[in-house]
Amino acid sequence: MADPHQLFDDTSSAQSRGYGAQRAPGDLGYPAASTTPQAAFLADPVSNMAMAYGSSLAAQGKELVDKNDWEVQYQQDMPVAPRFDVNAPDLYIPAMAFITYVLVAGLALGTQDRFSPDLLGLQASSALAWLTLEVLAILLSLYLVTVNTDLTTIDLVAFLGYKYVGMIGGVLMGLLFGKIGYYLVLGWCCMSIFVFMIRTLRLKILAEAAAEGVPVREARNQLRMYLTMAVAAAQPLLMYWLTFHLVR
Repeated sequence: MADPHQLFDDTSSAQSRGYGAQRAPGDLGYPAASTTPQAAFLADPVSNMAMAYGSSLAAQGKELVDKNDWEVQYQQDMPVAPRFDVNAPDLYIPAMAFITYVLVAGLALGTQDRFSPDLLGLQASSALAWLTLEVLAILLSLYLVTVNTDLTTIDLVAFLGYKYVGMIGGVLMGLLFGKIGYYLVLGWCCMSIFVFMIRTLRLKILAEAAAEGVPVREARNQLRMYLTMAVAAAQPLLMYWLTFHLVR
């Protein structure tokens, strides 16, 4: 029984019991770590919270990739606006790239002492004429192959206009590093636009193939694949044709 005249409780025995509980038998009196450093780190609430946050970010990243697939999203049989879908065709990048390409062409001609307003106008009109010819040729090919697709003229202008971005990069690298830089950058951009056109047009042109009969589907699919390959292969050729004379 505790002494009624004692002012403070005697806690020495409790401390000794707690201290003794931390000792391992036969450790010469030194406290031993009950867990490894890795286990102690994992047992830390902060590290657990960090791991949970990292897992959540990984899950969100996978969900974002699955949501932003290569296909264009639709709502009530209508494509979603470009500001809500990164895969939707948009004329902003092609239009700005076309204008920038004309300005870069003028810069390249100026550095070679070949600049003139007439030559710059010829450069712009030539690029616009080739783009118009591409669109008309594709529309005619789709009609001849009897492809029912949701591709519009504006969509084709947007898809075909993306090549001007690679053309700008090739000319600028040619101005900075000569023909080696031009061929390296333009070659990489040509491969990128080729893959992009294949994957994009394949989804658009072959969209209705599943509703056809097997013999008709096989025959038309071959023509559609030829058309897709031809459009994709024409992009690198035009990129080179419209830029090779700007780098010397």
